[in-house]
Amino acid sequence: MPSNFNRTTEEPSLYNDIEKSSTETIISNINAEDKKVAFEVEKQIPQISLLVDAAAHKLQNGGRLFYIGAGTSGRLGMVDASECPPTFGVSEDVVVGIIAGGQKAMFHAVENAEDDMAQAWIDLQAHKISALDVVVGIAASGTTPYVIGGLKKCQEQGIITGSISCNANSPISAHANFPIEVVVGPEFVTGSTRMKSGTAQKMVLNMISTSVMIKLGRIKGNKMVNMQLTNQKLFDRGVKMIMDELKINDTAKAEQLLKTYGSVKKSIEAATLENEIN
Repeated sequence: MPSNFNRTTEEPSLYNDIEKSSTETIISNINAEDKKVAFEVEKQIPQISLLVDAAAHKLQNGGRLFYIGAGTSGRLGMVDASECPPTFGVSEDVVVGIIAGGQKAMFHAVENAEDDMAQAWIDLQAHKISALDVVVGIAASGTTPYVIGGLKKCQEQGIITGSISCNANSPISAHANFPIEVVVGPEFVTGSTRMKSGTAQKMVLNMISTSVMIKLGRIKGNKMVNMQLTNQKLFDRGVKMIMDELKINDTAKAEQLLKTYGSVKKSIEAATLENEIN
């Protein structure tokens, strides 16, 4: 461990005898701690921006974005990756989440999975990882062997790496080209990093994936014009987007465009081209 490493995620809670508190007091104190998270994330915006630009450049040239993590951190990466196809219309292999212990670890703790230094690289190799890609390691403590081993091997292979942790000077930062350290302090329940640390990690992941997709042209104006139309709610939203963008009040026409072309972006492009020709 670095000599200046302080595991604040394991420090005692600022609150004592919480089991004796009223329900409202418990919830109010949790909320008071959660309020601190956004301010700590804000301090990391310059570093997050650097990672986003590096990732966007790689993806623009055919690369992919990988998240690796264990436990809550791994699950958050999996969730963020899984939301990219429906939200931005990219294929499932553009943003990939990998969790120590495999898919079953999404729902059940897999004993000792996070302690294997070699497994993350094996998991990445299954996806034919290369220097075209970017790998972001997620670990609230910053000490997870699975993540450290994966990032270290990636750097040896010339693969750009980032990290998201919640302790300053954490070990995973030493193996990341773009380390992000959101130091949120002791958890409300001592050591329960699914709380503030998990919230911080989710906020950073939202920033990374959303910003990268914007830079890849998957958003127009402020709208999800490439979203997958997987239900009626999204279809109706798409119809409204088309009407707003084309400045028309013809719902039937917008619906027909969307049914014909399958996406908001393609519908708008087709209608715009038709108007230019006419």
